[in-house]
Amino acid sequence: MDTFKALYTHHHGWLNNWLRKKMGNQSDAADLAQDTFMRVFLSGHVDSLHEPRAFLTTVATGLLSNFHRRKKLEQAYLEALQYLPETESPSPEVKIIMLETLVEIDGLLDQLPYKVRRAFLLSQLDGMSQAEIARDLDVSISTVKRYIVQAVQQCCFGGTN
Repeated sequence: MDTFKALYTHHHGWLNNWLRKKMGNQSDAADLAQDTFMRVFLSGHVDSLHEPRAFLTTVATGLLSNFHRRKKLEQAYLEALQYLPETESPSPEVKIIMLETLVEIDGLLDQLPYKVRRAFLLSQLDGMSQAEIARDLDVSISTVKRYIVQAVQQCCFGGTN
């Protein structure tokens, strides 16, 4: 605990400033700095850090990437909602639940190989047939079926079989 306290004391200000420059926003930078230190603390590697700033930068860069990805997804979702008639617009609670679900699915799909993810998205979002997807990906229809099953399993069960 003393090692973590020293790490936090010596590097928090630096990390916060680094993130503020990357994000252009003090509030989000402060949140990500806290998240970074929480991840480092939970990692159990605090006592073995030889280059703390390099490690903090690596962790923060991953969180920053996730932050930007989530913002893009959130923006796309909110833009899509604008096209719904007001009577069909979801409540604020449902919007939050849907956004959290989209972020979770996005993260799960991101763990899949490119062709598996693409086959699933082409079938679900673009409505392409398995034959069309097979031509697009230059694979057999049975491979497309296997890809789609793999993606569905990933979304439903986190990839466990």
